[in-house]
Amino acid sequence: MRIFLTLGFFLAALARGTAQVAVELVLEQDQFLRDESLPIKVRVTNRSGQALRLGTEKNWLTFSIESRDGFVVAKLGETAVEGEFSIESSQAAIRQLDLMPYFDLSRPGGYTLTANIRIPQWNEDIASRPKTFDIVRGNQIWEQEFGVPATEGTPEVRKYSLQQANNLKQPKLYVRLTDLSDNKVFRVFPLGRLVSFSRPEAQVDRGSNLHVLFQTGARSFSYSIVNPDGQLIAQQTHDYTSTRPVLRGRGDGSFFVTGGLRRAARDDLPPPAVVTSTNEIKKPKP
Repeated sequence: MRIFLTLGFFLAALARGTAQVAVELVLEQDQFLRDESLPIKVRVTNRSGQALRLGTEKNWLTFSIESRDGFVVAKLGETAVEGEFSIESSQAAIRQLDLMPYFDLSRPGGYTLTANIRIPQWNEDIASRPKTFDIVRGNQIWEQEFGVPATEGTPEVRKYSLQQANNLKQPKLYVRLTDLSDNKVFRVFPLGRLVSFSRPEAQVDRGSNLHVLFQTGARSFSYSIVNPDGQLIAQQTHDYTSTRPVLRGRGDGSFFVTGGLRRAARDDLPPPAVVTSTNEIKKPKP
């Protein structure tokens, strides 16, 4: 009888600890392309009546991912969320990181993510509710090799690819930047949603920047420039008027949009001071 009573007290104390601290996972989306960043937020809410001290141990926050087929996803490294901090009672704190570099998520399918936090002052571990997400395939519609600009020596060769993900809730166009063999992935990110009948235009200029023009709506187009490091350095919106926006090149190896009319948008990069109908795009000064 004493054993059962002791076990009962232990389970009751554990239940109280779990109720006093809530761990919640927040994902901005539930579908990701292979190698795309997987940003996750962990919200810890303290209702214990005392200040909660976290981050004093290296592995105070850990994650586990399982496929819906039942296998445990292999880790590629240990997640590092460093820095001590306190959460007062009735308050919450958020920590965020990108999980993609730490897990082998190269296989498309459904997955379940769980986070676990260690509370040393209570000698307890508290797990979050599971969060589900999907890794989906992208259809490659264009690719081009290019040399990374260098002042001397043999230039490094990389590859731009455009991929279309149709099995998302909203079709999107992605840029994939890799080495020549496609074994090293520098970055994968969405340029934006696109209509199913869009035929993206892509060109690489003399500075090895990627220019992409694609249709996002019945009469709207998006124009983006990506540099060899995978950074989005310019973005504009253009409308179909009496003519359709198209991507054109100059004799000096640069590119621009002609036709249609540029329209100011909140996601313009850089934000335009004055919008004209010239469709010229000015890159930010270094």
